[in-house]
Amino acid sequence: MKKIKAVMVGQPNVGKSSIINAISNARLHVGNFAGVTVEKKEVEITKNEYELDIVDLPGIYSLHAYTPEEHVTKKYLLQEEYDVIINVVDANVLQRNLIFTLQLLDMQKKMILVVNMIDEVEEKGGSIDAQKLSELLGIPVILTSAKQKRGVEEIPDKLIEIYESTRCDCKIYYNEKIEEEIEKLSTILLKSPHIQDSKIARFYTIRLLEKDEDVYKIIHDLPIFLELHEALGESMKRLELEFDIDDVRDLFAQERNALAKSIVMQVMQLPRKESLTDKIDKILIHPIFGLPIFLFFMWALFQLTFEIGSIPMDYIDQTVSNFADWLKGILPPGDLNSVITDGVIPAVGAIIMFLPNILILFLGINLLEQTGYMSRAAFLLDGFLKKFGLQGKAFIPLVSGFGCTVPAYMAARTLKNPKDRLITMLILGFMNCSARLPVYVLFIAAFFPTHSAGNVLFAIYILGAILGLIVAKILRIVLFKGEPEPFVMEMPPYRFPSLKALAMELWIKTKLFIKKAGTFIAGTAMIIWFLSSYPVDQKLIHIYEQKIEFAKSEQEKTKLQNELAAKSLENSYLGQFGKAIEPIFAPLGFDWRMSVATISGLAAKEVVVSTLATLYAVGEADENNSTFIQKLRENIDFKAAIALIIIIMIYSPCVAAMSTFYAEVPQWAWRTFYTIYPNVLAWIMAFLAYNILSVAGF
Repeated sequence: MKKIKAVMVGQPNVGKSSIINAISNARLHVGNFAGVTVEKKEVEITKNEYELDIVDLPGIYSLHAYTPEEHVTKKYLLQEEYDVIINVVDANVLQRNLIFTLQLLDMQKKMILVVNMIDEVEEKGGSIDAQKLSELLGIPVILTSAKQKRGVEEIPDKLIEIYESTRCDCKIYYNEKIEEEIEKLSTILLKSPHIQDSKIARFYTIRLLEKDEDVYKIIHDLPIFLELHEALGESMKRLELEFDIDDVRDLFAQERNALAKSIVMQVMQLPRKESLTDKIDKILIHPIFGLPIFLFFMWALFQLTFEIGSIPMDYIDQTVSNFADWLKGILPPGDLNSVITDGVIPAVGAIIMFLPNILILFLGINLLEQTGYMSRAAFLLDGFLKKFGLQGKAFIPLVSGFGCTVPAYMAARTLKNPKDRLITMLILGFMNCSARLPVYVLFIAAFFPTHSAGNVLFAIYILGAILGLIVAKILRIVLFKGEPEPFVMEMPPYRFPSLKALAMELWIKTKLFIKKAGTFIAGTAMIIWFLSSYPVDQKLIHIYEQKIEFAKSEQEKTKLQNELAAKSLENSYLGQFGKAIEPIFAPLGFDWRMSVATISGLAAKEVVVSTLATLYAVGEADENNSTFIQKLRENIDFKAAIALIIIIMIYSPCVAAMSTFYAEVPQWAWRTFYTIYPNVLAWIMAFLAYNILSVAGF
């Protein structure tokens, strides 16, 4: 059986995922590309005597890569082995999409052009001549509608057909003067024994004229580099003088634009009537009503996230507790039993409990993306965010940050400009994620009247977001001087979301979340369990066991057991650590217990609640436990409680989020800055709040 390897490429939002889902019929394999956390979808299907392996590469606008996803796609296209390129374009914006197609044609590899969403063009009275388009580009063209599953079944057949064909008429010809320079430079390149293929020499030459650093690195070590480098500089000067331009890249952009426009004029009959998208846009991006409508959508999404998401939390919590109790009963008593049932399962359960909230948020964000509204929202907020040194697209990761900071850091990849992306990532920790909610609920219940609890919670979330914007402005003024990148974002037509694609995306994100949260939390839980369980004070245990044995009531027994747990914890490595760091937090009114709880929150914010419950000897407790609340009131004053809320609101997010940041930002200088500055800022803000409240008489 012959094997054919194909790669599917295209700009974002052209419907690649829908097409590959339609082809795969649930035979989709999902993972990450080697060494990077960028999603990789792959499908293997059998057709006649062929085994087809299709890899869906991340969306890319051009071979000038900016985002991590674009770099992955470009690297794959340039360096990996494959037989055919399946290039997917959006029929609604054919001219713009064809510019990337023309860049791909420079590679002179076997390629199929899939013109998706043709149904939307036809509904508006337009049409595309596929035969003519195929003749002009020199490659097979298929008109498809993934939504209607129209034309999709032709892709495997066409894939086999072009694989078996011996010739490719897909060469693009530029202006005569440009071709002359390409020819001169290609001749020099072919002198190298490492480059014997004239097609590769031509492609490298074009990329070098476009100042492609990745290709430059490939050529740099070749023996003909010095000759080529000198000739390249001369060619660029000649072209700049000939066409009166400052940069040869602009020349190629103009050439491809003109070519794409010419092709579309020959093959496409444009829609005649005002589209539904135009009518909807008159309302949704209205200069006056657009922003209030967007805020309503966001308010509704957060209401659904927290109201509906909280319903299954108790059931999940109870199920995890029952499972831990059951396992405790069947495992032999000892350290293994304790680390699994007291450490790993409760800690992993605390994360899984928030899965419904996160799924609802992901679903809402996916819906906004698939319908095409997300880019409109970015357009609406661009002016407001720009005042704080942020770009309009930054709102997407900022919104995601209210659910979980881990996907928010990954969502920042949509920002092309490295400075804009870094500023956004540096303030994402100020968007209060759902993991901080249990801490807020606990302290609000303990230190504020019930009738004002909702307002206090709302104020905490708003203040976090405002602080983030202020810090962004300061970072822009001090460290990232200059204006944010001008807002340019494609406005795709509105579409009814594909339920299958929604379900698939949700399933993929769920698997990744559970895998990451589960593996990380399980590891962290084991470390915390060890630090809080050792060294074991046998003498103390013996004394308390005797006291418990002679206790007169169950209430007294429970009290003694809690005292034993608290003293054991105080003597543990974790307790010793808390005593050691107590001087750092003493100016904020924290005792060693609050210091330990604060540090434990770096692993996961929910751990703060369970750590405080153990340290204050109330046994197993949650944020609604009245005994726990009473203990907090007896041991923590109002000023220290406010200081702790401020610390939780500002300091570093959990280790999982920090690990994601480190993975996304390779520079150690920024990693160090990111690790230090929010913690210093949190301490200063908490110190100010504590002392202002002291002066005010609290």
